[in-house]
Amino acid sequence: MKAVVLESFGDSKKVLSIKEVPMPSNLKAEEVLIKVEAFGLNFADVMARRGMYNDAPPLPAILGYDVVGEVVDCGGENGKYLVGKRVVAMTRFGGYAQYAKTKISGVVEIGTQMPAYKASALATQYCTAYYGAYETTNLFEGDNVLLHAAAGGVGTAITQLAKLKGCKVFGITSSEEKVEYLKNNGVDVPIVSVNGNYHQQLKEHLGDQMLDVVFNSVGGATYKKDSALLNKGGKIILYGVADRLSLSKGVLGTLQLVWKFGFMSPIKVLINSQSIIGINMLRIADYKPKTLKRCLEKVVDMTMDGTLNPMNGGDFNVDDIDKAHDFLESRKSVGKVIVKW
Repeated sequence: MKAVVLESFGDSKKVLSIKEVPMPSNLKAEEVLIKVEAFGLNFADVMARRGMYNDAPPLPAILGYDVVGEVVDCGGENGKYLVGKRVVAMTRFGGYAQYAKTKISGVVEIGTQMPAYKASALATQYCTAYYGAYETTNLFEGDNVLLHAAAGGVGTAITQLAKLKGCKVFGITSSEEKVEYLKNNGVDVPIVSVNGNYHQQLKEHLGDQMLDVVFNSVGGATYKKDSALLNKGGKIILYGVADRLSLSKGVLGTLQLVWKFGFMSPIKVLINSQSIIGINMLRIADYKPKTLKRCLEKVVDMTMDGTLNPMNGGDFNVDDIDKAHDFLESRKSVGKVIVKW
């Protein structure tokens, strides 16, 4: 079979290549084999390509967190009901291939009508959003909710979930061109970071109010800025550190990132009845498979009935995998970017 292989770290045009590789084999009892129709891109893929993602497999590696396709084989009786079904699946890497294997706990049937971009968005972005917005916290009507990277896949999903609860959504984007997208998706107060300090803009919009829940995928110094505007009883949910790309590689970059985050005092969190919550869906998939299954089933059902509406961020052919990576890394994309075989 063919797969996109990451052979070294660096520029997408130089380090990603399409190669013949062995088919996945030796399916375990709780695993299925999927013939991949399309696979999704995630910012973690960019981090992995740059050599800045600790969870990435050793080189040469096949990246990929989510796929859409047909189940063609299973390793045990529990997976037989999925054979022949079109599914969305979360993969622990290996998704950038014509065939991928994964655990049944990360697989849900989607039928034949759902577009690949919608389905692909559900496995990673919408699962992350649902887990963050509906399981690690509980949003309430009137809550002030802040989203970083509000036009991205997770930001799009959290906005939709927050509006279902009647929240007021403040969405940060780096581009004026994305403001209309944010408004159409439900963001009440779009904030363009290049127009000035987002923290100051937020203060002006909030007036004498504070933030109740913050969803932060950037990390670094943004954590301190968000903390300064967090209400008593508020929560900061961290699900990414995109700021890491702007720093040096290796230990030096990690130390720089820690310094930018600053000191976090449990005493202050206790006194203010605040929470800091981290999300890594790989850990949830590994150690809480029932939670992953529940979240994926929920977002599939909510998309099927029209409650949620994943957005198309761009369809690329696999021959243009480098362009797809560059597009995602450029921060110009909105919604979910997918690559098709």
